[in-house]
Amino acid sequence: MINSKSKSKFKIRHLAVLSLTAMLIVSGCGNNTAGNAASTGSPANAPSSAAAVTTVPAADKLNIKVSFYPMYEFTKNITGELADVEVLIPAGTEPHDWEPTAKDMAEISDADVLVYNGAGMEGWAQQVVDGASGSKLITIEASKGLEIMEGTEEEEGHDHDQEHAHEEGTVSGEADHDHEHDHEDEHGEEAHAGDGHDHGGLDPHVWLAPAMAIQEVRTIEAALSAASPENAAAFKMNSEAYIAKLQQLDQEFKDGLKDTKRRDFITQHAAFGYLAREYGLTQVPIAGLSPEQEPSAAQMAEIVEFAKANNVKTIFFETLVSSSVADTIAQEIGAKTAVLNPIEGLTEEDTRNNLDYLGVMRQNLEALSAALNE
Repeated sequence: MINSKSKSKFKIRHLAVLSLTAMLIVSGCGNNTAGNAASTGSPANAPSSAAAVTTVPAADKLNIKVSFYPMYEFTKNITGELADVEVLIPAGTEPHDWEPTAKDMAEISDADVLVYNGAGMEGWAQQVVDGASGSKLITIEASKGLEIMEGTEEEEGHDHDQEHAHEEGTVSGEADHDHEHDHEDEHGEEAHAGDGHDHGGLDPHVWLAPAMAIQEVRTIEAALSAASPENAAAFKMNSEAYIAKLQQLDQEFKDGLKDTKRRDFITQHAAFGYLAREYGLTQVPIAGLSPEQEPSAAQMAEIVEFAKANNVKTIFFETLVSSSVADTIAQEIGAKTAVLNPIEGLTEEDTRNNLDYLGVMRQNLEALSAALNE
């Protein structure tokens, strides 16, 4: 049964999508003027790792909208100064529940390209893609072609100890990730039932595994090169320079996590399944794929029991949402809390510290390494 709030949200989204469809039809053959304006939605710490390119007139730049921060980071490092790249979801906003307004839809319709993660991360994206059919808007799903893990429902009374014992010692981080991932999900990542945000049963958090981030960069680069052939050589050069940095990051994770004392970690949000899979770890999430989901009393008791039985000393929470659940469990077992950042958006502190994807991921590595060696 749909409540009045859900009906209202559906109507707003439906009207916005209808508006976008109409605008796309009208503007299908029109000239793009939005690319002449300065981008106002770019993070303050725009990536500096893109290769230097010759400055081009604003009128000749691609006007690219991206859904949320990782897509900005990857796209901007490909385009450099050859495109205006703007983030749709504001900094500090939790992207799982964000919905585009009519104004956002108008900006998308005026763009040349929309880059989004996909795999259910942006619940609104498919309607935009469908509405863009036949228009000038090029849509790029960064996760297309990747092996996407399913978010499995956890039944009440699920035995973490049994699963932990089953997964102990399993390592997949040494695989050759220059090829498409073809290994099965064997590391016990799960999502709890009642997930407040609908990912379509899929785990969209692929960007948190550097090897899969590399694949997303390559997908974006290939599509942008097809959209702008005259800039293809520059896009390729820039992407390879950035991929080299991601490969270095991947190696740092392999080296830093290969000989830890323990292989499991408890986190408030089930966002780290791909990272766990890559490096032979086991994610034990308190809640499911939605960071705002509240676990049941039975799930809380189960996590507490697991933590006590396995002498867990750190409970991870994340930025952009409340840490109250992690705090409660940590107090119950006498553990501390620490941040494991899903990089769904930069905080004001991140911006002040000039952090980007690479910097935040290295913070995650440091936090994981410390917790896994306690």
